[in-house]
Amino acid sequence: MAGGGRRNLAELSLDEFLAAGSESEPDGAWEEEEEGEARPGKRAAAERRLNGKARPAVEARPAPRKKGKASEHKDQLSRLKDRDPEFYKFLEENDRALLDFDASDSSDEEEERVHVPPDKLEVASDEEDEDAEQQAKVKQKRASFIPVSLKMVEEWKRAAERNLTPKLFHAITQAFKAAVATTKGDDGGADPSKFQVTDAAVFNALVSFCIRDLFHYLQKLLFPKPPKNKHKLILPSTSPLWSKLRLDVKVYLGCSIQLLSCLTEASVGAAVLQHVNSIVPYFLSFPKQCRALLKQAINLWSTGEETVRVLAFLVLNKICRYKKELYLSPLLKQMYIAFVKNSRFTSPNVLPMINFMQRTLTEMYALDTHTSYQHAFIYIRQLAIHLRSAMTIKKKENFQSVYNWQYIHCLYFWCRVLSTIYPSEVMEPLIYPLTQVIIGCIKLVPTSRFYPLRMHCIRALTLLSENTRTFIPVLPFILEVFQQVDFNKRPGRISAKPINFAVILKLSNANLQEKVYRDGLIDQLYDLMLEYLHCQACSIGFPELVLPTIIQLKSFLKECKIANYCKPIRQLLEKLQENSAYISSRRQKAAFGVASREAVEQWEKQIKEEGTPLTKYYTQWKKLREKEIQLEISGKERLEDLNFPEIKRKKQNESKEEDKKEFKDLFELDSDSDEENAGFPIKGKGKAKQAADDSSEASSEEYGEDDDEEEGRYEIEEDEEGLEDDSDSDEEGREGARVPQGSQQRSRTGGMSRADLELLAQGDEDVVEDLAFSDDD
Repeated sequence: MAGGGRRNLAELSLDEFLAAGSESEPDGAWEEEEEGEARPGKRAAAERRLNGKARPAVEARPAPRKKGKASEHKDQLSRLKDRDPEFYKFLEENDRALLDFDASDSSDEEEERVHVPPDKLEVASDEEDEDAEQQAKVKQKRASFIPVSLKMVEEWKRAAERNLTPKLFHAITQAFKAAVATTKGDDGGADPSKFQVTDAAVFNALVSFCIRDLFHYLQKLLFPKPPKNKHKLILPSTSPLWSKLRLDVKVYLGCSIQLLSCLTEASVGAAVLQHVNSIVPYFLSFPKQCRALLKQAINLWSTGEETVRVLAFLVLNKICRYKKELYLSPLLKQMYIAFVKNSRFTSPNVLPMINFMQRTLTEMYALDTHTSYQHAFIYIRQLAIHLRSAMTIKKKENFQSVYNWQYIHCLYFWCRVLSTIYPSEVMEPLIYPLTQVIIGCIKLVPTSRFYPLRMHCIRALTLLSENTRTFIPVLPFILEVFQQVDFNKRPGRISAKPINFAVILKLSNANLQEKVYRDGLIDQLYDLMLEYLHCQACSIGFPELVLPTIIQLKSFLKECKIANYCKPIRQLLEKLQENSAYISSRRQKAAFGVASREAVEQWEKQIKEEGTPLTKYYTQWKKLREKEIQLEISGKERLEDLNFPEIKRKKQNESKEEDKKEFKDLFELDSDSDEENAGFPIKGKGKAKQAADDSSEASSEEYGEDDDEEEGRYEIEEDEEGLEDDSDSDEEGREGARVPQGSQQRSRTGGMSRADLELLAQGDEDVVEDLAFSDDD
């Protein structure tokens, strides 16, 4: 083999190759494991081994382990004891813990402490990083918050009263923002205010100061001289100091809106709304804040307490009067939607709020007739589309889309709008289509169950006809009821609770069988005819207008046999005839012709000033009717002051025992007498009892009466008749059983004859009369 060259594997024999591999592998492997890198002489050593000049293989020994840091440190301390004993003694006396430490760690443990990564690495999300940053910011802000105390608020009050500066206003605004932030329910992490309000007393004092006095001082700061015209609106943006205060005012206005949305107490909300109403000019300088205020005010106007509703409407009205072209159209749309949304259900308690929304929204529509016409045209057309689909498709859901409270309230609302804005050339063309929609609503389902809905529509038409001086044929829809209802029919059920037609749209089948239904119906027909004919009482054509009505009422009086129903109709008929005769006598003296329209209007105006018999009667009736309506609206019933007796039925066994006690002294039973069963057998007594039972059952079946004690409490008249039948039958049975006893007793004493006793037992002939039900019963 050549002494310095490297031989190829192909030149090596098998023995040489194995010998070279056995000599180099352990050495090289250990060196790679221990040192991790090749030594400089490794290549030369390998060549020497391949050339056969290498030393015999020596058993590989592991390199000495490296000592751990703790062991090395302990060795250093032990050497320190030999080198510097004085310093070592000093350490023993003063720092014994440095010498006595755990040296259990070794280089093996340190080398084994290698971090092993998991199979799946979790990547930190950006949201977690943001949350961590926000938490860090919140902690930093909390540490930098300045707590507001009552003393600070009092100092701000005195300083603002002396001289309000932009710097002071900024501090008060930031404190107010911190106070409002506590109402949100969060920790105020996003609140950049440097103040913190934690005490309720401080909150109340600060908010009270801002609401009552702060903007009064701010107004003096912006405008030192009072304006010459106090009624003229002056925007604060015209002040030279506005640029310094603008941002703080904007923050304050935003906090005020937030405070309105958080308050639940009506009195506090009313106070804040009064304050907001006084600072409306500041809101007008910020369109974004103004829109937010309008949205919150609409919510309070439609859902708040009565006082809050009124103040919210004042805020809405004030903003629209000064910025009509910017805010009126979207505001009308939102208010109308809120009105429809909150008029879905109607009750005696809710009805005043719905009427309030109708009147106030009508006032908003009256601000600009051109804008109002656009809205009215669209919404009346929507009502007509719903009605048309109900008339053509004729399905239950289509009928329900018309026969509901929202639809009826909308019809009445638009009648009120057109009546209020009249005379207006812009709105006048909408009178005819609205009238046609209401008449179509009446004719959609013209059954007796929907008489309440018909009456609501008739009142809407009466309102529209009276205020727009437009003739609308309303009387046929009223007189039609007299022809459809049989007022002489005996009621199937008796109820003491009257029907409030003002808060219902339809009647149940049970209501149609009640007596109070016909009583209420007569009252409603009387009211509707009087209200409509009062509008036409001064018309020159009144006699011809009421002629069909007079004929119909006379026909009703001939057919009706119920005195309580005939009395009000007869009174109304007399007033109509009297007013008709008055108009006829006055127009006979007129010197103008029918074609003279101006002369006719002047004549009607003169008659209206003087008054007619019907108008005078209507004035008196209206006062009494308003009191009754107020009681109904407030949830009180007409008959609440009447204490109806509570009728309880007695069992037959109890009544017999009481009768025996009552007549014990008069008729003494003699069981030993042979004459007891001679003239009248005992079977008569059983027949009398059976007759009494049959009569009571018949009366119960006829009225649909049950034996429940609760129904007996309400169905008063029905129980009285049933009890009378029972008592009559019981008396007949008792007389049939007692006459033999009386004859036996009196035969002993030589009294009346047998024929006289039979005549006495029969009694007077029963007289059957028709009962006329009335409220007095």
